[in-house]
Parts: sequence; structure tokens; C-alpha cells
Amino acid sequence: MTHSIQIGNRSVNATEIIPLLIRHQMLPQLRRILIIDEAIASIEITPEEQENVIKQFFHQMTTPTARSAVMKHYGMTEEELPEVAIREFKLEKFKQLTFGSKVESTFLTQKSKFDKVIYSLIRTENAEIAQELYYRIKAGEQSFAECAKSYSAGVEAQTGGLIGPVPLSQPHPLLAQKLTSSQPGQLWQPMRLENWFIILRLEKLIPAQLDETMRNQLQNRLFETWLTQEMGKVQITVQNLQK
Repeated sequence: MTHSIQIGNRSVNATEIIPLLIRHQMLPQLRRILIIDEAIASIEITPEEQENVIKQFFHQMTTPTARSAVMKHYGMTEEELPEVAIREFKLEKFKQLTFGSKVESTFLTQKSKFDKVIYSLIRTENAEIAQELYYRIKAGEQSFAECAKSYSAGVEAQTGGLIGPVPLSQPHPLLAQKLTSSQPGQLWQPMRLENWFIILRLEKLIPAQLDETMRNQLQNRLFETWLTQEMGKVQITVQNLQK
């Protein structure tokens, strides 16, 4: 028996699948799927967990029309749909069992990357203007926001120079270093950064917290790092099978 897939007006048979995967660079995605399937194969799920997962999954599809749309989109039958929910649950359980114990140490060693800052910035290509603006702001002759709106050459001019909150890893490393060592309200003298002269002021430091959102974020990062390493170990080889 030869299987085929009907997509719109086109029918794709089994012998065409591999060439399509190769042509559209989808084999790495398939490799990812197979590695995950192998990893979660041994994850056990209790009957109670399975019942709750499936119930919650179908509860998200509030109407028969919504359920039908999902089945149509993925080309699945209603009997096959629960497998989607079960696989996702097993994957999350695998992440928790494998990487959950590493989250706290990862957070402690990388906390500075997740701290957020709100800061004000003015950039100009003119060193004299930068110096003049610095003295105006320091003396209270003009506010930082007024100077930024009138003179800053970047998009921050639209917000009066205010940026954030953003992770400390986002600004240029030189700016991140200054912000890390700043006290709120501290105004830095103009500094050269590539073609710009920058005036910088820290408004607020927001320390990262190991809450549920951060735990999930770190757990997913650890999983993706592991998965990338596993994918690097598995070579893709296409074999020509002849009858």
C-alpha cells in the first residue's frame, strides 16, 4: 500500500517525501523531532495525568468548530489529537526531571545577564554638543528628556532618551559596564562609542528574581543547549533504497 498526502490540489506520495524534506532543508527539523521523541520515550505518565492533560487540551478548543479547525490544520483525526497533548506533557516533564535541579545554580551564576535596567541616553556625533548638554543637565538648566528630544540622534529621542526596562545584556557592553557600576540618577560624562558621543544616566536597576517565569525560561534554555549538542552528534545520511 502506498500512502499519499493531499494538500490542496496536489497529491504527495511517500516516495516524494524525502526529496521534499531535503529540498526545503527540513531534515534538521526532523532530526530535532526524532531526538526529542527518543528522549521522552521513557517518560512515564500516570492515567490520572493523562486524563487531566487530555481534558485540559480539549478544553482549550471551546467549540467543535475550533477542534475541527485544529484537526484540519494538522491533518489529524480526533483520535490522534490527544497524542499532541501527551507528547507536550512528556516533553515538559522531561525538561523538569533533567534540568530542573540545575536551574538555581544557573540563575546564580548568570544572574547579572537577567537583571534589567531603565536608563536614559543621548547620542550625538558632535563632541562639543555632547559636552554642552552634559553640563546643562548636570547644572539643572535643562532636563535630560528635553535635551534628548532636541539633540539625540537615535530613536530614544522619541521617549526623551528613556530606554527600558531591558536586560543588562542588551545595551552595548561598554554601556552595560557603566550601568552595572552606577547608582540610580548617576550621570556619566560624554563617552566615545564608535561614531557617537554618549551621555548616560541610570534611572533604575531591577534585579532578576527566580520566579516561575524565570525558572521556565532557564529550564528551556538548558534544554535547548542540550538539544543543540545532541543534534550535533547525530549525522544526517540519506540512503537510496532500491527494490
